[in-house]
Amino acid sequence: MQDELKQEFIHTFSGKGRSAPPPGLGVRFDETGAFLPEPGNTVVCHVVPGSTTQKAMEKLRNRLQALDAHSHFTWTPVSSYHMTVFNGTIDSQRQPGHWPADLPLDATIAQTTDYIMPRLTGFPPLAPFSVKLDRMTPHGLAVSGATAEDENVIRDFRDRLTQPFGYRKPNHDSYGLHLTLAYLVRWLPLDAYETYLPALQQMTAAFQAEVPVLELGPADFCTFEDMNHFEPVLSLS
Repeated sequence: MQDELKQEFIHTFSGKGRSAPPPGLGVRFDETGAFLPEPGNTVVCHVVPGSTTQKAMEKLRNRLQALDAHSHFTWTPVSSYHMTVFNGTIDSQRQPGHWPADLPLDATIAQTTDYIMPRLTGFPPLAPFSVKLDRMTPHGLAVSGATAEDENVIRDFRDRLTQPFGYRKPNHDSYGLHLTLAYLVRWLPLDAYETYLPALQQMTAAFQAEVPVLELGPADFCTFEDMNHFEPVLSLS
Protein backbone atom coordinates (compact mmCIF):
# COMPACT_ATOMS: atom_id res chain seq x y z
CA MET A 1 0.00 0.00 0.00
CA GLN A 2 2.80 2.44 0.86
CA ASP A 3 4.41 1.85 -2.52
CA GLU A 4 1.05 2.50 -4.23
CA LEU A 5 0.66 5.77 -2.31
CA LYS A 6 4.22 6.75 -3.22
CA GLN A 7 3.65 6.11 -6.93
CA GLU A 8 0.30 7.93 -6.86
CA PHE A 9 1.90 10.92 -5.14
CA ILE A 10 4.77 11.09 -7.65
CA HIS A 11 2.36 10.76 -10.58
CA THR A 12 0.02 13.47 -9.28
CA PHE A 13 2.32 16.04 -7.71
CA SER A 14 5.88 15.71 -9.02
CA GLY A 15 7.32 17.13 -12.23
CA LYS A 16 8.79 13.77 -13.26
CA GLY A 17 8.55 13.37 -17.01
CA ARG A 18 6.32 16.45 -17.43
CA SER A 19 6.64 19.37 -19.78
CA ALA A 20 3.16 20.79 -19.15
CA PRO A 21 2.42 22.97 -16.10
CA PRO A 22 0.07 21.85 -13.31
CA PRO A 23 -3.65 21.86 -14.20
CA GLY A 24 -5.25 25.26 -13.79
CA LEU A 25 -2.11 27.36 -14.11
CA GLY A 26 -2.84 30.33 -16.35
CA VAL A 27 -6.57 29.63 -16.24
CA ARG A 28 -7.60 29.33 -12.59
CA PHE A 29 -4.55 31.02 -11.04
CA ASP A 30 -1.30 32.63 -12.17
CA GLU A 31 2.34 31.89 -11.34
CA THR A 32 2.10 33.95 -8.14
CA GLY A 33 -0.88 31.94 -6.90
CA ALA A 34 -3.38 34.78 -7.43
CA PHE A 35 -6.76 33.50 -8.57
CA LEU A 36 -7.82 34.56 -12.06
CA PRO A 37 -11.38 35.31 -13.24
CA GLU A 38 -13.08 32.00 -14.07
CA PRO A 39 -16.84 32.52 -13.76
CA GLY A 40 -19.30 29.69 -13.47
CA ASN A 41 -22.05 28.07 -11.44
CA THR A 42 -22.12 24.96 -9.28
CA VAL A 43 -23.95 23.03 -6.56
CA VAL A 44 -22.03 22.93 -3.29
CA CYS A 45 -22.43 22.36 0.43
CA HIS A 46 -20.42 24.98 2.33
CA VAL A 47 -18.62 24.06 5.53
CA VAL A 48 -20.61 25.52 8.42
CA PRO A 49 -18.91 28.80 9.46
CA GLY A 50 -17.35 28.70 12.92
CA SER A 51 -17.89 24.94 13.20
CA THR A 52 -15.48 22.38 14.59
CA THR A 53 -15.03 21.21 11.01
CA GLN A 54 -13.98 24.63 9.76
CA LYS A 55 -11.53 25.09 12.64
CA ALA A 56 -10.06 21.64 12.07
CA MET A 57 -9.69 22.40 8.36
CA GLU A 58 -7.82 25.59 9.23
CA LYS A 59 -5.41 23.48 11.26
CA LEU A 60 -4.95 21.17 8.28
CA ARG A 61 -4.27 24.16 6.07
CA ASN A 62 -1.65 25.47 8.52
CA ARG A 63 0.10 22.09 8.59
CA LEU A 64 0.09 21.83 4.81
CA GLN A 65 1.44 25.36 4.48
CA ALA A 66 4.26 24.49 6.88
CA LEU A 67 5.26 21.65 4.52
CA ASP A 68 5.21 24.00 1.52
CA ALA A 69 8.28 26.08 2.31
CA HIS A 70 8.89 27.03 -1.33
CA SER A 71 5.33 28.04 -2.28
CA HIS A 72 4.36 25.24 -4.62
CA PHE A 73 0.66 25.75 -3.77
CA THR A 74 -1.93 28.51 -3.69
CA TRP A 75 -4.55 28.44 -0.94
CA THR A 76 -8.31 28.85 -1.04
CA PRO A 77 -9.94 31.23 1.49
CA VAL A 78 -11.36 29.64 4.63
CA SER A 79 -14.72 31.28 3.91
CA SER A 80 -14.92 29.41 0.59
CA TYR A 81 -14.51 25.89 2.00
CA HIS A 82 -17.12 23.61 0.47
CA MET A 83 -17.84 20.18 -0.94
CA THR A 84 -18.91 20.23 -4.58
CA VAL A 85 -22.05 18.16 -5.12
CA PHE A 86 -22.38 18.79 -8.85
CA ASN A 87 -20.11 20.72 -11.21
CA GLY A 88 -22.04 23.37 -13.10
CA THR A 89 -20.95 25.33 -16.14
CA ILE A 90 -17.60 27.06 -16.04
CA ASP A 91 -16.12 29.51 -18.50
CA SER A 92 -12.96 27.45 -19.03
CA GLN A 93 -14.87 24.24 -19.86
CA ARG A 94 -16.93 25.02 -22.94
CA GLN A 95 -17.14 21.51 -24.39
CA PRO A 96 -19.96 19.06 -25.08
CA GLY A 97 -20.54 17.00 -21.94
CA HIS A 98 -19.71 19.98 -19.76
CA TRP A 99 -22.34 22.36 -21.12
CA PRO A 100 -26.15 22.30 -21.40
CA ALA A 101 -26.96 20.49 -24.63
CA ASP A 102 -29.68 23.01 -25.48
CA LEU A 103 -27.33 26.01 -25.33
CA PRO A 104 -24.59 27.08 -27.76
CA LEU A 105 -21.04 26.73 -26.47
CA ASP A 106 -20.55 30.49 -26.75
CA ALA A 107 -23.47 31.29 -24.41
CA THR A 108 -22.48 33.48 -21.48
CA ILE A 109 -22.25 32.02 -17.98
CA ALA A 110 -25.13 34.31 -17.01
CA GLN A 111 -27.21 32.73 -19.78
CA THR A 112 -26.41 29.22 -18.53
CA THR A 113 -27.41 30.27 -15.00
CA ASP A 114 -30.67 31.73 -16.32
CA TYR A 115 -31.28 28.46 -18.19
CA ILE A 116 -30.56 26.19 -15.22
CA MET A 117 -32.26 28.18 -12.42
CA PRO A 118 -35.90 27.62 -13.45
CA ARG A 119 -35.15 23.96 -14.14
CA LEU A 120 -33.94 23.64 -10.53
CA THR A 121 -36.90 25.51 -9.03
CA GLY A 122 -39.07 22.92 -7.33
CA PHE A 123 -36.45 20.22 -7.91
CA PRO A 124 -36.78 17.35 -5.38
CA PRO A 125 -34.42 18.36 -2.56
CA LEU A 126 -31.29 16.59 -1.44
CA ALA A 127 -32.07 14.30 1.48
CA PRO A 128 -29.99 14.64 4.66
CA PHE A 129 -26.62 12.90 4.47
CA SER A 130 -23.26 12.81 6.23
CA VAL A 131 -19.71 12.58 4.93
CA LYS A 132 -16.43 11.51 6.53
CA LEU A 133 -12.78 12.07 5.71
CA ASP A 134 -11.16 9.17 3.87
CA ARG A 135 -7.69 10.65 3.52
CA MET A 136 -5.76 13.87 3.23
CA THR A 137 -3.91 14.87 0.06
CA PRO A 138 -1.83 17.98 -0.61
CA HIS A 139 -4.94 19.40 -2.33
CA GLY A 140 -7.22 18.88 0.67
CA LEU A 141 -9.76 16.38 1.94
CA ALA A 142 -10.91 13.32 0.00
CA VAL A 143 -14.28 12.37 1.49
CA SER A 144 -17.18 9.95 1.01
CA GLY A 145 -20.54 9.19 2.52
CA ALA A 146 -20.29 8.33 6.20
CA THR A 147 -22.30 5.18 5.44
CA ALA A 148 -23.17 3.31 2.25
CA GLU A 149 -26.64 4.87 2.40
CA ASP A 150 -25.16 8.38 2.69
CA GLU A 151 -23.04 7.70 -0.38
CA ASN A 152 -26.09 6.47 -2.27
CA VAL A 153 -28.03 9.63 -1.35
CA ILE A 154 -25.29 11.86 -2.79
CA ARG A 155 -24.79 9.77 -5.93
CA ASP A 156 -28.52 9.58 -6.60
CA PHE A 157 -28.83 13.36 -6.26
CA ARG A 158 -25.93 13.84 -8.67
CA ASP A 159 -27.59 11.50 -11.16
CA ARG A 160 -30.85 13.44 -10.96
CA LEU A 161 -29.09 16.77 -11.45
CA THR A 162 -27.90 15.72 -14.91
CA GLN A 163 -31.44 16.42 -16.16
CA PRO A 164 -31.85 20.11 -15.18
CA PHE A 165 -28.23 20.88 -16.06
CA GLY A 166 -28.54 19.17 -19.43
CA TYR A 167 -25.30 17.19 -19.42
CA ARG A 168 -23.49 14.29 -17.82
CA LYS A 169 -19.77 14.91 -17.49
CA PRO A 170 -17.39 12.18 -18.71
CA ASN A 171 -16.14 11.62 -15.14
CA HIS A 172 -19.62 11.72 -13.60
CA ASP A 173 -19.54 8.18 -12.19
CA SER A 174 -15.90 8.25 -11.06
CA TYR A 175 -16.01 11.76 -9.57
CA GLY A 176 -14.36 11.83 -6.15
CA LEU A 177 -15.99 13.98 -3.47
CA HIS A 178 -13.54 16.41 -1.92
CA LEU A 179 -12.97 19.74 -0.18
CA THR A 180 -10.16 21.78 -1.74
CA LEU A 181 -7.63 23.60 0.41
CA ALA A 182 -4.97 24.24 -2.22
CA TYR A 183 -4.04 24.10 -5.89
CA LEU A 184 -0.62 23.13 -7.21
CA VAL A 185 1.16 26.08 -8.86
CA ARG A 186 4.55 24.38 -9.46
CA TRP A 187 5.38 20.69 -9.50
CA LEU A 188 6.87 19.30 -6.29
CA PRO A 189 10.35 17.75 -6.23
CA LEU A 190 10.47 14.02 -6.92
CA ASP A 191 11.41 13.19 -3.32
CA ALA A 192 8.64 15.32 -1.72
CA TYR A 193 6.67 12.16 -0.92
CA GLU A 194 9.20 11.38 1.81
CA THR A 195 8.01 14.43 3.75
CA TYR A 196 4.39 14.55 2.68
CA LEU A 197 3.15 10.97 3.01
CA PRO A 198 3.89 10.51 6.75
CA ALA A 199 2.51 13.98 7.49
CA LEU A 200 -0.66 13.35 5.48
CA GLN A 201 -1.27 10.09 7.35
CA GLN A 202 -0.89 11.89 10.68
CA MET A 203 -3.23 14.68 9.56
CA THR A 204 -5.82 12.14 8.41
CA ALA A 205 -5.83 10.30 11.74
CA ALA A 206 -5.98 13.52 13.79
CA PHE A 207 -8.86 14.97 11.76
CA GLN A 208 -10.84 11.72 11.81
CA ALA A 209 -10.55 11.63 15.60
CA GLU A 210 -11.65 15.26 15.97
CA VAL A 211 -14.28 15.35 13.21
CA PRO A 212 -15.83 11.92 12.59
CA VAL A 213 -18.57 13.54 10.46
CA LEU A 214 -18.07 16.86 8.64
CA GLU A 215 -20.43 19.74 9.42
CA LEU A 216 -21.78 20.85 6.06
CA GLY A 217 -24.54 23.30 5.24
CA PRO A 218 -27.36 22.73 2.75
CA ALA A 219 -26.81 22.06 -0.92
CA ASP A 220 -26.98 25.40 -2.77
CA PHE A 221 -26.89 26.33 -6.42
CA CYS A 222 -24.17 28.99 -6.47
CA THR A 223 -22.54 31.40 -8.87
CA PHE A 224 -18.89 32.44 -8.75
CA GLU A 225 -16.41 34.74 -10.45
CA ASP A 226 -13.29 32.87 -9.27
CA MET A 227 -12.31 30.32 -6.62
CA ASN A 228 -12.53 32.83 -3.77
CA HIS A 229 -16.29 32.91 -3.22
CA PHE A 230 -19.38 30.87 -4.13
CA GLU A 231 -22.58 32.86 -3.81
CA PRO A 232 -25.75 30.85 -3.03
CA VAL A 233 -28.66 31.75 -5.30
CA LEU A 234 -31.03 28.79 -4.74
CA SER A 235 -31.28 26.22 -1.94
CA LEU A 236 -31.61 22.59 -3.03
CA SER A 237 -31.95 21.05 0.45
